[in-house]
Amino acid sequence: MEITKIFAYFVIALFFLFASTQYLVTSLNVSTLCIKEERVALLKIKKDLKDPSNCLSSWVGEDCCNWKGIECDNQTGHVQKFELRRYLICTKTINILSSPSFGGKINPSLADLKHLSHLDLSYSDFEGAPIPEFIGYLNMLNYLDLSNANFTGMVPTNLGNLSNLHYLDISSPYSSLWARDLSWLSALSSLRYLDMNFVNITNSPHELFQVVNKMSYLLELHLASCNLGALPPSSPFLNSTSLSVLDLSGNHFNSSIPSWMFNMSTLTDLSLSSTSLTRRMPSMLGRWKLCKLQFLYLSYNSLIADMTEMIEAMSCSNQSLKSLDLSQNQLFGNLPNSLGQFKNLFSLDLSKNSWNTHSGVSGPIPASIGNLSNLNSLSLEGNMLNGTIPESIGQLTDLFSLNLLDNYWEGIMTNIHFHNLSNLRSLSVSSKKNTLALKVTNDWVPAFKNLSYVEIRDCKVGPTFPNWLTNQVQLNDIILENAGISGEIPHWLYNISSRIGILDLSRNKISDYLPKEMNFTSSNYPRVDFSHNQLKGSIQIWSDLSALYLRNNSLSGTFPTNIGKEMSYLRYLDLSHNYLKGSIPLSLNKIQNLSYLDLSSNYFTGEIPKFLMGMHSLNIIDLSNNWLVGGIPTSICSIPLLFILELSNNNLSADLSSAFHNCISLETLSLRNNKFHGSIPNEIRKNVPSLSELLLRSNTLTGSIPEELCHLPSLSVLDLAENDLSGSIPSCLGDINGFKVPQTPFVYPVYSDLTQGYVPYTRHTELVIGGKVIEYTKEMPVHSIIDFSKNYLSGEIPENITQLIHLGALNLSWNQLTGNIPSKIGSLTDLEYLDLSHNNLSGPIPPNMASMTFLSRLNLSYNNLSGRIPLANQFGTFDASIYIGNPELCGDHLQKNCSSLLPGNGEQEIKHQDSEDGDDDKAERFGLYASIAVGYITGFWIVCGSLMLKRSWRHAYFNFVYDTRDKLLVLMAINLPRLKRKFGLESN
Repeated sequence: MEITKIFAYFVIALFFLFASTQYLVTSLNVSTLCIKEERVALLKIKKDLKDPSNCLSSWVGEDCCNWKGIECDNQTGHVQKFELRRYLICTKTINILSSPSFGGKINPSLADLKHLSHLDLSYSDFEGAPIPEFIGYLNMLNYLDLSNANFTGMVPTNLGNLSNLHYLDISSPYSSLWARDLSWLSALSSLRYLDMNFVNITNSPHELFQVVNKMSYLLELHLASCNLGALPPSSPFLNSTSLSVLDLSGNHFNSSIPSWMFNMSTLTDLSLSSTSLTRRMPSMLGRWKLCKLQFLYLSYNSLIADMTEMIEAMSCSNQSLKSLDLSQNQLFGNLPNSLGQFKNLFSLDLSKNSWNTHSGVSGPIPASIGNLSNLNSLSLEGNMLNGTIPESIGQLTDLFSLNLLDNYWEGIMTNIHFHNLSNLRSLSVSSKKNTLALKVTNDWVPAFKNLSYVEIRDCKVGPTFPNWLTNQVQLNDIILENAGISGEIPHWLYNISSRIGILDLSRNKISDYLPKEMNFTSSNYPRVDFSHNQLKGSIQIWSDLSALYLRNNSLSGTFPTNIGKEMSYLRYLDLSHNYLKGSIPLSLNKIQNLSYLDLSSNYFTGEIPKFLMGMHSLNIIDLSNNWLVGGIPTSICSIPLLFILELSNNNLSADLSSAFHNCISLETLSLRNNKFHGSIPNEIRKNVPSLSELLLRSNTLTGSIPEELCHLPSLSVLDLAENDLSGSIPSCLGDINGFKVPQTPFVYPVYSDLTQGYVPYTRHTELVIGGKVIEYTKEMPVHSIIDFSKNYLSGEIPENITQLIHLGALNLSWNQLTGNIPSKIGSLTDLEYLDLSHNNLSGPIPPNMASMTFLSRLNLSYNNLSGRIPLANQFGTFDASIYIGNPELCGDHLQKNCSSLLPGNGEQEIKHQDSEDGDDDKAERFGLYASIAVGYITGFWIVCGSLMLKRSWRHAYFNFVYDTRDKLLVLMAINLPRLKRKFGLESN
């Protein structure tokens, strides 16, 4: 018994000794635990890594377990955790954002860390190398993160050896990883987290989801932008009963959402943004089973759904839903009052669902919006919402961003709408019909103090500048466009100009002098737009601007000669429609990044300077409506990205036949109303292959129209009017594809992050029909135009011009054209304007012109046309003056009866008049004769054919004929004497 007690005490003493030793080792992290072989392996890894910021400077000494990014097992000393993230390893004295990533290559010695359970190489730069296959030998790994590490090539299949993995992230947005065989994934049965975003998966979606279904413990699945082409019709997650996050965004399914997706009761996060989803949302009449759903992202698709039905279907998640993004779809209907039940919602985005002018989310905002007390961001931009904005919005105390742009709001917003919005940082509102006013008291001090972005457009804010903005201590971006503001720019705005990023006061009635005192020096290269006001004075030099718009003001004086030096960051410059004079300074050449230059409608003189040579970023040059002289610099085609050159309405002169060599990007060339001479370049297809608009009206060009124009595939506007061109119209004109496709509004791909959209270049083109100038601006669908008027063209109008089915305007007036109007001209069904006046055309007006129902302006005067004028459709509404000068035209509309013409002409005319009706009569007569002939032939062969084939019938037939003949002869012999006696014809 004594021995037993002694043994028991001995065991207890050993236990306490072991426990105390373990505690001591744990608390002191004894350095001797580092395994020498693993330390050597880490040093080899370090040697092959690029470490430009020397962040691995701590990797020295014997104690590798204390190196940054390394963790060891406290008992065995084996390296268990290896993290190569900059923000974890680099010291605080180094700027993490600006310091370069780790790079180089991964040494194979990594495979010697056989006890590694956690490996993180994310956010490094391995320069496009493949994922090392030896990573697949680290079979103790349960955590592997290779994301954003610039690996490329095929994902190694031996990653399937890592059967202990719980976490795998190989997402790669900036490189080209791809996977051909994903069967290895089925071996990772313990996986909880899988992220393969941006990996190009070449397997069929069916094979992929079949493998995923074997991962019964999977919690998160991220397969965004993986080139998946379909969604399975039935659920692929029958075994994955715990899946909570599913991200399939950025794929192109081009189908509806399968109903099984809304029966996954475990989902908390579902992302299907930008997946080309179409058609009506499923199960709109029932409730979805996504009762735990917190985040739903369906933006950038073409889904069709009634908002009332959708909110009802989501009611199961009214206590869990936190973020809902349905932007950029085709939603319709009103916002129901039940929207207020989602009280945990912190982000709601229904923006840009107005996919045409008559659809989108409509009706008023329900007053229950005030119940969403946790709402942080609300965006309803670009819909059909109307009515007054409810005052209950002022109850959203956590609201950070409010976007109500581009709807049909009415009424007034007052102080009450902003009463409790103490956290507001961004405010955006506009009304498409300018029927909303913002009226607050002059002494109003908003509850919010940190507003940084304000955008109020097409609303009544003025007449004075809103004084409540002076209380905002972080105001950076101010957009008050078309807000009814007049008077002067307030001086407090000068004081904050140094921190402004965007200042847009365009389309108001500000009548101040352009202020010198503003100092735009913010680090994000600010944009200033004062266009469409009444500002006066001279151009001011504001350094560091990236965009300056001063269009449509009353500015005067000369162009600052030092603008290139002092405003070298400019990318967009618009000084058009002012009273500026003098020459264009050469210093503009120093603005290397200038992409948009509009100096039109001023009084600039002198020649176009050769400053363009150094401006390789220019996309648009508009110098029209000035007093410029001389030629066009030959260096202009050295600008590689120039696609609009507008020089019309100047006094420029040059020989065009040798101009514009190698202008490969030029799309619009407008030289109207100048003094250019020579001929249209014969090699225009070679030198300007992308040309879509060629406007050379009102010059002194000679020669013929070159057939090379027919080989410009994008040409859709061709204006050669008022020149001295001769010869015939090229017969190949009907082959130009640009006139055969529908035209769209002017859009110019000069995009700016600062302007949040396309550069506001007011492009316009003019069409002259019947002496009236019609101007098309960038907001309007421009017609396809052919205008050859007022030249010396001869010959006939080519018949194949009628193949240009989407031609919108055709003007061939004031030439010497002969022949008939093309007989198939009625096929130009999109034609709105047609002028063939003042030529020598003859023959009839083709009757099929009555089918040109879009034709609103027509002029056929002063030709030699004859015959009846059409009266169907809009021809009954045209004024008789459009036919004047054609004495042989007739018709009720002209009060000239076609039968009253001279005999010779009348006979010809009557033939003309009756030709259309005669066609129908001829068709009927032809049908009658044809039926008679067919009947005769059929009857003949039925009778004669049977007699030829049947001898007995033939004998019977001829016997019948002979008997009949004999009977007739006997009858005649008997009755003939009687008839003679009766009529006294007997001979004496």
